[in-house]
Amino acid sequence: MHKPTIQDVARRAGVGVGTVSRVLNNHAAVRASTRESVLGAIAELNYTPNPHARRIAGGKSYTISVLLPVVTTEFYVRLLDGLEHAFQEARYDVAIFPLLDRSRLERYLGSHTLAYQADGLVMATYNLTQMFQQGTNIRPYSGPTVLVDAFAEGVDCAYMDNVLGGRVAGEYASQLGGQLYAVWVETELDQLFTTRVFDDRRSGFMEAVEQAGQTVRGEYTSSFDSLNARMVAVQLLDEAVLPATVFASADLLAGALLDEAQARGLQLGRDLRVIGFDDQPWAQGRGLTTLHQPVEAMGYEAAQLLLTRLSGHEGPPRARRFEPRLVVRSSSQ
Repeated sequence: MHKPTIQDVARRAGVGVGTVSRVLNNHAAVRASTRESVLGAIAELNYTPNPHARRIAGGKSYTISVLLPVVTTEFYVRLLDGLEHAFQEARYDVAIFPLLDRSRLERYLGSHTLAYQADGLVMATYNLTQMFQQGTNIRPYSGPTVLVDAFAEGVDCAYMDNVLGGRVAGEYASQLGGQLYAVWVETELDQLFTTRVFDDRRSGFMEAVEQAGQTVRGEYTSSFDSLNARMVAVQLLDEAVLPATVFASADLLAGALLDEAQARGLQLGRDLRVIGFDDQPWAQGRGLTTLHQPVEAMGYEAAQLLLTRLSGHEGPPRARRFEPRLVVRSSSQ
């Protein structure tokens, strides 16, 4: 048996090859009944498009580049899941480009790397669009661009309301009693260009604490490195006046606090109360009170914004706002 072709699919569905192509490219100008018929024929024939032929025929790469700070944290794994789900539905491949350090950042800002040979670009957490144009006439990428986990005027974005999340955490923490402490995220990349994510969480938290007539006794910073997070947890608990409540601005930092508290024999909910931010998959099993983020949904929505641009949408920039939600568990009860 020969490998099924797009012509075979067209004959089975009773449509033209162009219609099959539009269905494969997720084009909006296809009737639902026709799309169903084509997809049914594809499934029956077990047809797999030839990506090389598709690229040549369409004059497109059918690839989306994703620039993100790192690839090793649970947050970005979940974010990529949401992005890839949407892009794979539309038959786009995803190329991941982690920034990681200063040298990589400078290379991406000042050159035409492979990252800019894609049909669209997703920037996670950090907004590089302005930096593309600062002090140079070279703009590495001029195609459709979407921000995810970040907000900026003049560009499509899907973002979390981190001010609200910080405020909810502050209001809750202020009710728990004991001394208040906080641990904030500081990464090397934060020193190179601006992200509002953790600044927004801090501003919302501090505003709520102040409105409640409370004060934060100590503030600490940690990178996303697990060893550094544990060292900061040791320092905080060495210096804390118990009972204490700690808001950790990312679950990874909260997890380090839980580990150190357990090592010291502290009783969660009595000696120490911990509030995280993210609601990572392990948070429920460890009883961590945290701010739930619909990370996968945010990634999926960002991808949809980009896909509509690739389909010809030319309207003004759109912003999709997501709200964190407090999930109370045993670490604060």
